[in-house]
Amino acid sequence: MVKITLLGAGSGFTQPLMTDILNIEGLDRGTIGLVDLDEKRLAVNVRLMKRLFELMGKAHWKLEASTDRKEVLKGTDYLISTIEVSGTKCVRFDNDIPKKYGIDQCIGDTIGPGGIMKALRTLPPFLEILADAKKHCPNALIMNYTNPMSIMSLGATRFSDQPYVGLCHSVQGTSKHLADMAGIPYEELKWRCGGINHMAWFTELEWKGQDVYPILLAAMKKKSIYEKDPVRLEMMKEFGYFVTESSGHFSEYVPYFRKRPELIKKYCRTNYLGGSSFYADNWPKWRKSTDEHRRRMADGKEELSLERSHEYASSIIEAHHFDRQKTIYASVPNTGLIPNLPLSGVVEVGVLVDKQGYTPTYFGNLPEQVAALCRSNMAVFELTAQGILDKNRESIIHAMMLDPLTSAVCCPAEIRKMAEELFKAEKRYIPEWCNEKIVRKAVSLKGRKIKLTDGAAEVSSMAARNVTA
Repeated sequence: MVKITLLGAGSGFTQPLMTDILNIEGLDRGTIGLVDLDEKRLAVNVRLMKRLFELMGKAHWKLEASTDRKEVLKGTDYLISTIEVSGTKCVRFDNDIPKKYGIDQCIGDTIGPGGIMKALRTLPPFLEILADAKKHCPNALIMNYTNPMSIMSLGATRFSDQPYVGLCHSVQGTSKHLADMAGIPYEELKWRCGGINHMAWFTELEWKGQDVYPILLAAMKKKSIYEKDPVRLEMMKEFGYFVTESSGHFSEYVPYFRKRPELIKKYCRTNYLGGSSFYADNWPKWRKSTDEHRRRMADGKEELSLERSHEYASSIIEAHHFDRQKTIYASVPNTGLIPNLPLSGVVEVGVLVDKQGYTPTYFGNLPEQVAALCRSNMAVFELTAQGILDKNRESIIHAMMLDPLTSAVCCPAEIRKMAEELFKAEKRYIPEWCNEKIVRKAVSLKGRKIKLTDGAAEVSSMAARNVTA
């Protein structure tokens, strides 16, 4: 019998992911474990799952639920995380404090000040989850859906040696979007994609032996096409390749489109196409409406979709449990998979899944211009993830200083001031070490001699000079 445990079961992921899993051919019995700290939201999803079992005729499936993950983790074969820390309590801080400094965010949950602060709230509890998983279900395959995906994945894979993938839907979603814009049947489109999460690139797009990029370049001249995706189409035109994240979200990953009001007006549109403060303004309302929608589905007042989606979790479980090899796209350590990206980082590439588990595939070098954009983001991920692992608040501040959009708008001193404001505002939700400001003292070297360790020179007579220690 298979056991699948979902952490963060009060989220909107629960019903779609579990519907996908119950659609796996031949998987007729098993146990689903649901864990969430919010008792009320958990109870709604328990009712929803029972209704799903009934509608899909899954009488041989069992359900476990608890607010204590340790009660459910034991015996888990597949562990899926969709956790959210602090709910909507910090979304305005994440958006409004950077806005004071001229940093205009659309989503702000995977990169930039908002993404870094979300990592501070989310990665430490996730590491505790991984420690419990190692103790209670050491053989489980782990799948993470929680953002900020690259930071979460980098921290997770450095902390734990359990099989892990970070999952998103941007690769499969964007490939379908490209087929639609080019007017090509999706099943006839051939493509290769690689990079980092939300910044993976379609380096090959082919239809019946023909390069699709000229078709897209011609199509984007039509306003009806251009308005669907202005930022991504501009990036394709200038950099040569199409990227996997939406125009609004992607505009935060680069320094080009959000640093001046006139650029925002020219390239960004409303909602997911680049609306200023879009996530902060809407997420609290979405959360309430989504909760109400789930309650109505659980009570039988709204229909449940029983169709299988394009999310990868069920494909992983099917491929591993039944040895039906499948290819997914996921965030994994860069073990030479993309040689011109940092080998210490995490990349998003095709991953083969079968009874052996996860086998990431070699992609090769990215075109240098887009590799450079990836590297600019990976520096932020590195400083944030390792800063959290090392409990180093300076590393977190340096991550903000290196963020492409933030550094395009602010000077280092302004970014440090902003970071301190964010730390203070979100004090209740971030680690204590991030609130312990270290005073850097100036040390006088007056009259002292310092011998350089490489023996190249000797510095003396440094009267009246101070060096920051």
